[in-house]
Amino acid sequence: MDAFIAALTVFTLAVFVGFAIIEKIPPTLHTPLMSGSNAISGISIVGALVAAGGEESGLAKILGAVALALATVNVVGGFLVTHRMLAMFKRKK
Repeated sequence: MDAFIAALTVFTLAVFVGFAIIEKIPPTLHTPLMSGSNAISGISIVGALVAAGGEESGLAKILGAVALALATVNVVGGFLVTHRMLAMFKRKK
């Protein structure tokens, strides 16, 4: 139970710190920073694969599969936004 309380405390602090940092980023930098974080989001996919493929309970495998699906949507969506953003800077023929 102590480990759960510690993990919950770290998660809550991470949410508040992340929100405070993102709130202070100007809108002109938000999209380039988001596209740069796609590589970091790939780590989420690796973690979800480990969770889904582990020898844990059925619930852990289901949650790992859900995490894998959501992380994949995040990475693909980020790359689509980046592609669209970069298309705005191409010269028209």
